[in-house]
Amino acid sequence: MNGPSASPGTGLVSSPDGEIPPPGDPVTTIAQTVTPDAPAPASDTLGVSAARARSAVLEELILQDPGRFRVLTGDRPTGRLHLGHYFGTLHNRVRLQDLGVELFVLVADYQVLTDRDVADDLTGHVEELVLDHLAIGVDPARSTIFTHSAVPALNQLMLPFLSLVSVAELSRNPTVKDEIAHSRQSAVSGLMFTYPVHQAADILFCKANLVPVGQDQLPHLEITRTVARRFNDRYGDGATVFPQPEALLSSAPLLLGTDGTKMSKSRRNSIALAADADETARLIKGARTDSERHIAYDPVTRPEVSSLLLLAALCQNRTPQQVAEDIGSAGAAALKKTVTEAVNEYLAPIRARRAEYAQDRAFVRRTLREGNERARAVADATLAEVRAAMNSRY
Repeated sequence: MNGPSASPGTGLVSSPDGEIPPPGDPVTTIAQTVTPDAPAPASDTLGVSAARARSAVLEELILQDPGRFRVLTGDRPTGRLHLGHYFGTLHNRVRLQDLGVELFVLVADYQVLTDRDVADDLTGHVEELVLDHLAIGVDPARSTIFTHSAVPALNQLMLPFLSLVSVAELSRNPTVKDEIAHSRQSAVSGLMFTYPVHQAADILFCKANLVPVGQDQLPHLEITRTVARRFNDRYGDGATVFPQPEALLSSAPLLLGTDGTKMSKSRRNSIALAADADETARLIKGARTDSERHIAYDPVTRPEVSSLLLLAALCQNRTPQQVAEDIGSAGAAALKKTVTEAVNEYLAPIRARRAEYAQDRAFVRRTLREGNERARAVADATLAEVRAAMNSRY
């Protein structure tokens, strides 16, 4: 998963003369400058509003010339993907692929170990993740699905990249900082502590210039941009070895789980893409609502009802207000019936494709094997370029 030339995190905006900078190039900002190897000030965090503005520009550029973009995205294989994943990121991956953007989908099996001692049924989870991507429309002929563990050169990039960031910078990363705050520091593994750099290697091995992220992942991408910029400055000899990847900020709305909290694999409050129609109906029937009979979209005071309305609206390509108006004062039972029908109708073709692919596990494994081969070729070429730049090719 997942700064400009002035400094890490000053914002991604157009250059002062109004010309749109190409993806991956340094972006001039009207902000204080910091020397490339200086730690970014705490206040120098990428502004969400600036990221949204730049993302709108990037969307225009994608429509104009999708072939100039290479995207890295992915997931940890820790369980079944659900509707929160689908409307949050998966649907957008297929959209970008179908527009002509080159898509690399990482199955981050090594990253499973960042916060757990044992990776239970990792092989099964990896295959299920590939199945989900095939079912939603990721085309292995146009996109590359691969795993960490099958691409050694990607992981070798970690060593030079670690030399480009300080312990202080890693400690300030929100994910690392939160992990340290909620556990004994001695319990934080080296893999967790260096997770942002591992993520930088994930993105830069294929020289991705675009990374779809939520706003909470912007600090991770800033570490990646810092690594790219510092490597170019230190070893590039005037050349750009790595692009500075840009954030394509997601505008996906947040879907709550059936218990009213964040939708999560581990909380068992989600509707998996692999769930059948009966399981979906049962989960929605048990979803939390409220005591008011009139159904209205009000995310602030009625979050659970509003999340169900939003889910139906996403499946029907309508607004939550339109769905609510149709239900009126028919109550929670009518709301849940509407949502169940909308979700099951929307997921029907995805489930059919998934069932078809599930009957051909050899194809699923071949998809991953061929994706791993393509990713290895890309990573080997990048590592060779890195070694040449560092004068360590012997």
